[in-house]
Parts: sequence; C-alpha cells; structure tokens
Amino acid sequence: MTGIFLDAVLAENLALSFFLGMCTFLAVSRKLSTALGLGAAVIAVQVVTVPLNNLVHSYLLAPGAWGWLGLPDTDLRFLRLITFIGMIAATVQVAEMVIDRFFPRLYTALGLFLPLLTVNCAILGGSLFMADRQYDLGESIVYAAGTGVGWALALAALAAIRERLTYADVPEGLRGVGLAFVVTGLMSMGFSVFAGVAQ
Repeated sequence: MTGIFLDAVLAENLALSFFLGMCTFLAVSRKLSTALGLGAAVIAVQVVTVPLNNLVHSYLLAPGAWGWLGLPDTDLRFLRLITFIGMIAATVQVAEMVIDRFFPRLYTALGLFLPLLTVNCAILGGSLFMADRQYDLGESIVYAAGTGVGWALALAALAAIRERLTYADVPEGLRGVGLAFVVTGLMSMGFSVFAGVAQ
C-alpha cells in the first residue's frame, strides 16, 4: 500500500508525469494560497470519487457484476467514462457548496476553477487508472490519496516558484505562461528521477 501511495505522489504524479489537469494547474499557480486551497479541494474530490467509482465499477460495470441477477455475461464497462464523470460532477458540486459556505474567501479566489474540477482530467485520470489497474477498495483509497497529494504538491511547488519568479529579471518573451511551461518541464524532469527508484 505504501508503494501505491508513493508511486502516485512521486513517480506517477498525474501533473508532472502524465500532464493531466494542466489547464487548472497553470491557471491557479500564480499564488501559493490559492494553489493550496485548490490542492486541498483536489485531494478531497479524489479521496471521495476514486473509491466511489471503484465500487460502481466493481459492483455495476465489471463483467459478471450482474451475476446475482442471473446476468453473468453482462459487461457494462463501456459506460465507465460517463459514470465516472457523473460521480465526479456530483462530488465537485457538493465540495463547491461546502467551500462556498465555510470558506467564502477561498471560494471567491478560486472562482471559475472550482466548478472546472468536474472536467479536470487529473481527477478523471485517477479513476480511470484505478479501474485499469484493477485496484480493490483499499488500494483505491490509498491511490486516490496519493494522486490528490501528488497533484497538490506539484501545484503548490509551481505556485511557490512562480511567486518567487515575480522578483526575478525574466526576459520579456518568457514572462507569464511561457515561464510556467519551462518551470513545469524542469519540475517534470526532476520528478522523473523517482520513476527509477525501486519501492
């Protein structure tokens, strides 16, 4: 289980190894405080949706899941994508209401990016990887926590670097998103070191 968590955080970081969720990743990485808030929201959404999608996949969509009803050959895996997106959308909606109610300043700071978590491919990617790797419920909870923490860690690191770079003498052609791409690429190369580390 520790190996699954560490792989998800470091070696198979959704943002820096698979480049999933990059729109939100680059857009919200201007301020560390906002990045931390969105990172916490991603962790929460991952920890809820990946295990729920595991249950839906195992007990409704997988081959043989309907055997108890006399339909042992039924295979509904073709509905996996739409089902996972629906579960993510419902979870993000609840998270949005909770953040709006209890953390209004964070809700205002995140703005449009909070509802966009519904279509954040990093969150969907976590559920799809879980299903492809055939994790059980316990492994899916650990994997969900690892993917959320890994994505939040990468986002916070990029935000901290970008805040620091506001005081740097950056060539005019690299200011803004251009420099964010360069920094993300360098961070990705740094994280790729963990891919060769044996667990």
